[in-house]
Amino acid sequence: MNKSRHFAGRRSAVNYAAAASEEMKDYCAARPASPSAVRRPQLIFRGELWVAVLGPTIEEGIVGIGPTVAAALRAFDAQYQLGLRPPNERIILPMKPQQSFTV
Repeated sequence: MNKSRHFAGRRSAVNYAAAASEEMKDYCAARPASPSAVRRPQLIFRGELWVAVLGPTIEEGIVGIGPTVAAALRAFDAQYQLGLRPPNERIILPMKPQQSFTV
C-alpha cells in the first residue's frame, strides 16, 4: 500500500470535514435561534447526502437530510420544529343519547 496515497486521502477527508464544519458554523451564525444553532446536530456524509442528526442513532433521533450541509440543517430545523408541536387534539363530538329498548 502506498503510504503517501493513504495519507493524501486522509488529509482530503479532514479538509472535507473542516469545510462542512465551516458551512455549519456559517449557517448557525446566520440563524442563531434555529434548532441547528442551539442543539448542534452531528453531521454525517452518506453517499451523496448530508445527514444532520441529534440523538443516539438515525432511527431514534431527529434527522435532516439534504444534498448540502445547509439543506440538511434546514431539514433538521423543520423536523425539530415538527417535534415541538403539540399532537392534534382529538375532536370529541357530542354523543347522541342511547335509546333503550325494552321488551
